[in-house]
Amino acid sequence: MHKTGKKGLSLARRLYTSRILGLALGLLVVSAALYPLDPAPWVWGFMLSNGLLWPHVSYQWARRSTVPYHAEHRNLVIDAFLGGFWVAAMQFNPLPTAVTLAMMAMNNVAIGGLRFLLVGAVAQVAGITVGIFMFPFASVPMTSPAQLYACLPLLCLYPLALGWICFRQAHTLGRQKRELLALSRTDSLTGLLNHGAWKDRLNEAFQHCRRQSPDGAGHGVIALIDIDHFKAINDTYGHGAGDVVLRQLGKLLGQNLRATDIVGRYGGDEFGVILPDLTLLSAVQAMEGLRERFTAQDYGRDPALKVSLSIGLAAFTADYADATAWLDDADQVLYEAKTSGRNRVVCQRHRPVLEASAV
Repeated sequence: MHKTGKKGLSLARRLYTSRILGLALGLLVVSAALYPLDPAPWVWGFMLSNGLLWPHVSYQWARRSTVPYHAEHRNLVIDAFLGGFWVAAMQFNPLPTAVTLAMMAMNNVAIGGLRFLLVGAVAQVAGITVGIFMFPFASVPMTSPAQLYACLPLLCLYPLALGWICFRQAHTLGRQKRELLALSRTDSLTGLLNHGAWKDRLNEAFQHCRRQSPDGAGHGVIALIDIDHFKAINDTYGHGAGDVVLRQLGKLLGQNLRATDIVGRYGGDEFGVILPDLTLLSAVQAMEGLRERFTAQDYGRDPALKVSLSIGLAAFTADYADATAWLDDADQVLYEAKTSGRNRVVCQRHRPVLEASAV
């Protein structure tokens, strides 16, 4: 119900502007067509009310309704009914009639597609029926030059306004879709890629390495990073402090790596980094620098809080059948880093290890 209400209010606001313009221009068309027919004073009063007051009444009616979306659809049916009524009142003058029906059909299609076009057509037929009863049909008048010129503003300006409204709506929907896609691929706490998005980028990086380096030499490294004793941090200092630590690591990763490096929160207190076109030695140096900077971080609210990192590195080789095998290697050496004392960087396949004293 809440979503329907918001959707209805948005629809009512969009239609408020278009209804003001459309009915004002339509008033000009109907006035020019009715003037030679010398209608009764009440017809002029009703026509002015429809053209000048109805847009504001219909908007307030929809805005104050419990379900604005349904209320606005009701207003559109009333618009169609009144359009049919004025067609009969104009005695089916060819050009004003065609312009009125065409503009209303275009509006109904833009709002609700074929279904609402049919609903509007039924309402127009009902309005024409009532109009014929109140204004007995005599003969079809010829369209005069004055009536032709009265139709031109509606023919030119209303489609432009409706097209602009549709464009703005499409632009807004496109932006919202992009924002939702970004949110679906982003970790809300750190602002980094989430698990699924990072794994997608890992598969892309794996394919890139296979194309660029058939022999598997020096074209990419995976780093898996784990915050040491993170559960103890949460238990001792609270989950708020744990969140601060996670955000701080995410911030450091963004500040200290290359723009081409792909960083994501792999899960919980574990982060993943894809280092494309980098040798294992260079990756070790980069991760060691990151480890040292993170260990030196000061948490003002909790001065006793000291945090370290365990990092496992795996360089791409042509032996890997897929990205999962590459990631498994990095996960294995991260496990070695954690079981051999933590606070250190370890490479796969027992390559040289850079270590720091455990905290």
